[in-house]
Amino acid sequence: MDYKPITGVWEITMGCNMQCKHCGSGCLEPLSDELNTEEALNLARQLGEMGFQWITLSGGEPFIRKDWYLIVRELSKNGVIPNVISNGWLIDRDILVKAMDNGVGTIAISLDGLEETHDYMRKKGSFRHVVDALKLMTELGTHGGVITTISKKNFNELQGIKNLLIDIGVKYWQLQIGLPMGNFKDRPEMIMSPQQVDDVIDFTYDTMTEGKISVYPADCLGYYNMKELRVRQNAHKSPGLPIWTGCNAGKRSLGILHNGQILGCTSIRDREFIEGSIRERPLKDIWEDETRFTWNRNATKSGLEGKCKICKYGDVCLGGCPNTRLTMNGKIQSENLYCSYNVAMCRTQADVLEIMDFNELVRLGKDYAGKREFQLAGMLFEQALMKEPSNIEVLNHYGYTQFFLNNFEECREVNRKVLKINPLDVYANKGMGLALHRCGDTEEGISYLKRAIELAGDSYVDPYYDLMVVYNECGRTDEMNALVERARRIFPGFDGQMEVVSGDRSISGL
Repeated sequence: MDYKPITGVWEITMGCNMQCKHCGSGCLEPLSDELNTEEALNLARQLGEMGFQWITLSGGEPFIRKDWYLIVRELSKNGVIPNVISNGWLIDRDILVKAMDNGVGTIAISLDGLEETHDYMRKKGSFRHVVDALKLMTELGTHGGVITTISKKNFNELQGIKNLLIDIGVKYWQLQIGLPMGNFKDRPEMIMSPQQVDDVIDFTYDTMTEGKISVYPADCLGYYNMKELRVRQNAHKSPGLPIWTGCNAGKRSLGILHNGQILGCTSIRDREFIEGSIRERPLKDIWEDETRFTWNRNATKSGLEGKCKICKYGDVCLGGCPNTRLTMNGKIQSENLYCSYNVAMCRTQADVLEIMDFNELVRLGKDYAGKREFQLAGMLFEQALMKEPSNIEVLNHYGYTQFFLNNFEECREVNRKVLKINPLDVYANKGMGLALHRCGDTEEGISYLKRAIELAGDSYVDPYYDLMVVYNECGRTDEMNALVERARRIFPGFDGQMEVVSGDRSISGL
């Protein structure tokens, strides 16, 4: 099994003493099919046996469940650190002492605005309960923090919330986007716009530089914004930049519903994403079943849509938070409009559309390609092709950018178009060969590379380097060595060293 579980979220009850306007679960009363105490304790033991390091207990309001401390104790006893997310209403000295005595790691309390806004979103008087709970936690030395769900309702109160938390002595603060799910689905006017993502990132960066409270952007905030990377580096005390490498759901984390049903993430609640139930089979069996969690375990950049499908970070990022895409656009494969990099590319694309001169588009495209800014270069070449769709030079440059963006299918189709216009184009034959190899059609790709070599004669060495790399990747050493010897006879000084091939001249699409 390639996937080792580390953490998860367990909704131990759907019972809640509030009806928050942005609740993603739509919680109200405990449900009749909730795991009983023995089932819950058995699950806690299974989590320990599987090597989970942390489990976050949520709800509903987890402290409504009378046996919450027994679940906490069992998790802790089995080597799993239990954390709790609470609305703070029930927290008092007895609960905090019981939590610490039974091994709770962290208690996070939700705070979604200053008093008027928070009470509007949750319940009259809830703000004062949160403040009192946070002060008591500070007094007792409870390890805890605050989670704020951002909407248009509280967006302008972030500074005020920050000042309040610093005054109380709160050390940790997580910010997340309010998504249209559960109760919040009926309030689209409160959903923040994609353009506000950068404002939130700027706020977290400024807060970090002040050094008075540690701020944590949730996984739905990002991606590939240098300020955001610095904030995550600081929050996680990481010496390197903790770059987003895709959603962990079903890979290193999972979600557990109140009735023991298992998902990759409790935020992705549609029934089609339920992977099984611990009432029917052990959790380990569900986790290790290769037919489960496939929506994320088998996710690829090519399966995404829009700008995510062509993004230079797509193979690593895989579209950012899947639940953001699902709730905002209706399906997980859709483009993530709430990605900071996506917002930047949309802004850049708008600027590109204002460039009317064909030659200027091509000039800028070449300039960006030379700087290895391939996504920007691709935008410029694409716009140039809107003006001259059969321009072979621009098509070749566009295919080059798509190859370096790992958009191999697009690269293949661009080269196919060039070869329909001019079957003898060396550049396109070479590019087609490389694209086909990357698409899995290696033998056909090799035939195009050989054709490029024959067409180039003694005037163009790059097809030799590229075919040599393909042979090497396929383990065809004899053919590679023969090709090197042939190239040396034609091109004095051809060394055939892989370190040369791994530079700009190899697998270049040129």
